Order: sequence, then structure tokens, then C-alpha cells
Amino acid sequence: MKKEKFVDKTYKLTRDAAPLSYMLPTRHTNRFPLLHFDEDTGVNRELRYARNQKSIFVDEQSGHVIMEPIIFEDGFINVPKNNQVLQQFLESHPLYGKRFTRVDTEKDASKQVEVLNIEVDALIEARTLSLDQIETISRVVFNHDINKTSTAELKRDILVYARNYPEDFLSIVNDPMLKHQSQVQKFFEEGLLAKKKGGAIHFNTKENKKRMLVVPQGEDTNLIVAAYLQSDDGIEALKILEKLLQKDE
Repeated sequence: MKKEKFVDKTYKLTRDAAPLSYMLPTRHTNRFPLLHFDEDTGVNRELRYARNQKSIFVDEQSGHVIMEPIIFEDGFINVPKNNQVLQQFLESHPLYGKRFTRVDTEKDASKQVEVLNIEVDALIEARTLSLDQIETISRVVFNHDINKTSTAELKRDILVYARNYPEDFLSIVNDPMLKHQSQVQKFFEEGLLAKKKGGAIHFNTKENKKRMLVVPQGEDTNLIVAAYLQSDDGIEALKILEKLLQKDE
């Protein structure tokens, strides 16, 4: 049987902005029930931390009990390997995993590596985009007027966005609706479609000023219009708008 190796452990508060000092409840009270469910017996056992006891359970403690506070300083508390009672108490505490958790440097490093890899992937993808793709994303994400924005500005904005929001960027790049949304934005920019009050979208050609659809409040206009133009009801209108756009270009 492999002998258990005792090690020093560090615990941290889970909130991003930890207080300078936080005192953890160390005994059961009506105000804060400190109970641990025993899987073997099906009983909730009362917890109490006492530095002169060998057990964290009240029903296994005896004699004079010496209580002492458990304080997180600057969001952390270090527990040496020779204080196994405190380590066991912390990892059996009802707030473990909610208010505080154990620092796992290997796990934390793995998460950081994963985040950095995603960021690198996003930046590589951003650098390999064609100008058409850059313009498409800029129309949809930033609502840029491509005719008034330089190529250098577009590339810069895309790279910054990929670095700051790598997961969102990769999701957008792989979204099949992206191209259709960009096309809709072109229709608006060229005046072939017009937005009216109440979310109404109208055709705006010389021969046709009729209402095409109404975008529900809170919905993305380009996405709703793109979805309509890809539907059976809107496919013919899409063909006409595409021909008019090509003529203008």
C-alpha cells in the first residue's frame, strides 16, 4: 500500500477581489450550520476546528478544546503539512469550492496554457484572413463603414479583437451566417434596404419601397434580415438585391 505523502497546502478565496482579511466560521452555530454529510452513515456530522484535537468532528473530540480562528490574509491561507486537522477541516467545510478553494498550481498553469493557446490560435487566424474576410467581420462586429476606414485600421481592429476576445473571434470566423450578415450590411450601406421606425425593414430600390419585415425588439437586425433572405420567402428578393449591388459596384 502506497504511503500517503503529506504536503503543505495553500487555500484562496474564490472571489476576484478578495478582502484584506476574512475569518472563516470554525464551529457549528444556528446562524451558520457547520455540518458535513457522512456518506458511509448517511448522517450530518457537526464540524469544529480545534488545534489540540485529532479529529474535525465534534462527536470524536474530547477533553479541553482549544479553538482558534482561521483567517485568510489578502485572500490566502497557508497550511503546513504538520497541521493535517486544519487541512481536513478546510476541505470538509461547506464553503469549500464556493467561498474558497485549494490552490492547485499545476491545474492553474494548465488553464493558463489553454487560454494562451486559444489566444495564439485567434491571432494566427486573424493574420491569415483575406481583406474580404476582414471587411466582412468589421461590418458585422464593429459596424464599420468600410468605405471610410483604412485597411490598416481594419487589420488593427481585427487583431486587437482577436487578442482580447479570442474565443468570440474564433466563433465568429467559423459562423456560416457571417458572410450573409456582411452582405446585408452592404445592402444597407448602398441604400438598397432601409430601416424605419419600430424595427421595420423596407426595400429601397427605385421601383420598390415596400416593407420587407419587422425585426423584433432586441434582436440583431443584420442576422434577422440575413436569415429571411436565405429562406424560401426571401430568396428571390436576395437575388434581386445581389444583382442591384453588383450593378452599383
